[in-house]
Amino acid sequence: MDEASATEPDPAAHGAGDGPAAGDAGDGVIRTRALTKRYRGGQLAVDGLDLTVPAGSVFGFLGPNGSGKTTTIRMLMGLIEPTSGTARVLGHPMPRASRAVLPHVGALIEGPALYGFLSGRDNLLRYDAADPTADPGTRRVRVAAALDRVGLTAAAGKKAKAYSLGMKQRLGLAAALLQPRRLLVLDEPTNGLDPQGMREIRSLVRELASDGTTVFLSSHLLDEIEQVCTHAAVMARGRLIVQGPVSELAAGAHGRLVVTTPDTGEAVRVLKEQGVAGVTADEDRVTGEPPERDLAEVNAALVTAGVRVRGFGVERASLEDAFVALTGEGFDVAG
Repeated sequence: MDEASATEPDPAAHGAGDGPAAGDAGDGVIRTRALTKRYRGGQLAVDGLDLTVPAGSVFGFLGPNGSGKTTTIRMLMGLIEPTSGTARVLGHPMPRASRAVLPHVGALIEGPALYGFLSGRDNLLRYDAADPTADPGTRRVRVAAALDRVGLTAAAGKKAKAYSLGMKQRLGLAAALLQPRRLLVLDEPTNGLDPQGMREIRSLVRELASDGTTVFLSSHLLDEIEQVCTHAAVMARGRLIVQGPVSELAAGAHGRLVVTTPDTGEAVRVLKEQGVAGVTADEDRVTGEPPERDLAEVNAALVTAGVRVRGFGVERASLEDAFVALTGEGFDVAG
């Protein structure tokens, strides 16, 4: 998607940009109720979605392939009409209030659309010139600041067609940051980036959130969501499974009992006798579901049986554990 299309208002909407600032709903920067999208042929892509994105949050949006994430984002940005239900962004109904809302929203969705024959700098100048709310007098200064913010100053004069995938992602993010935004919608923002680039983008997202920008971030990297997001939602088969603070979502999944020992075979036998379910062994680690009984008794049983216990405890569940437990699926969630 072309970022300019997500941020460019209709020139006929004179003064519309003031609307969302005064009309933000106190119950969420993004709020959907029974939001539904059914495509021709009866395919139900999004089914009765009730989503609330708190102001100032970094909100992670997760789901397996075909879960309805991209369709949801398209409805939120006014790119497609819902079949039924409602979506409000910055307190205003979408897509009806697109001209008032979108000047306050920066978006990078499904990768940036760039003019390959133009330099990175000229692409941003063109994007900014297409925005009637942008100040031409500060254009070059703002473009330079956006390039610097995403680490592309040195490559600003290079033609976009020569950019790597990661550089294109950075340039798309720069386009979304040409003006202050109340909401930033990012679809796979670290796609194609090396580990250093991913760290830089995570740091930038945290910085934007600290400045008061709400960030809505779709990603297939659960580790990324866990590191940078304050809240998250999980979708599967078009329906919302769960949403809330990331710490609470992870806490909702059971941790794993982990025993470190060279005597894995004997440890497996004892743990099963002690009622530990799901016991598996891997080299010098034996894991299982924490039992209801006192863990000190389980540890004592291992020692009594002659198991050389070098480590014993319960590992905190990760967001990945919660995701798999909730959806019953793996976490290749790019769709």
